[in-house]
Amino acid sequence: MLGTPINLTPKQFEEEVENLLIKLGVGLVEFKVQRLENIDGADGSYEIDVTARFEALGVNFLVLIECKHHKNPIKRDVVQVLFDRLRAVGGHKGMIFSTARFQRGAIEFARAHGIALVQVADGLTSFATRSYEAPQASPLPSGLPYVGWMIGLTEDGDETFKLISERNPEMLLEKFRSSP
Repeated sequence: MLGTPINLTPKQFEEEVENLLIKLGVGLVEFKVQRLENIDGADGSYEIDVTARFEALGVNFLVLIECKHHKNPIKRDVVQVLFDRLRAVGGHKGMIFSTARFQRGAIEFARAHGIALVQVADGLTSFATRSYEAPQASPLPSGLPYVGWMIGLTEDGDETFKLISERNPEMLLEKFRSSP
């Protein structure tokens, strides 16, 4: 579905994810986003691509976000590594933003452990979902050239794609707050 490659360097990709999270975090108490943060864990120190910290219900939450600028689909072991890091540093939620699709095993593992998967694609993909006609080269309402698609599975095991934007940040914010 989301085969349009995005034209960013890995560093630019991390910066785009950071900027998206900053914009979507408006409304969360004491929301802070940091790129390339070193966090000490029970078994060593980890450099995390992006972290998000916020307060909800009197609790300080830590979200670990990995940015994968890959051409090949993301495998299960990538999600497992993030899950291990979450446990090692005492993080509350994990998210993986990718330029590539996610393999079924990665989606299943993420679903079982409450890790959000987001595929970043060209912004025109949001227009393709609204019409049978070819997408028009018009700017996005948000002004961003890229959008995020929350990847999941239905009860029957079919893949789902839900658009994340500044106009509907609830999905992403709900992933911050929810348990597996």
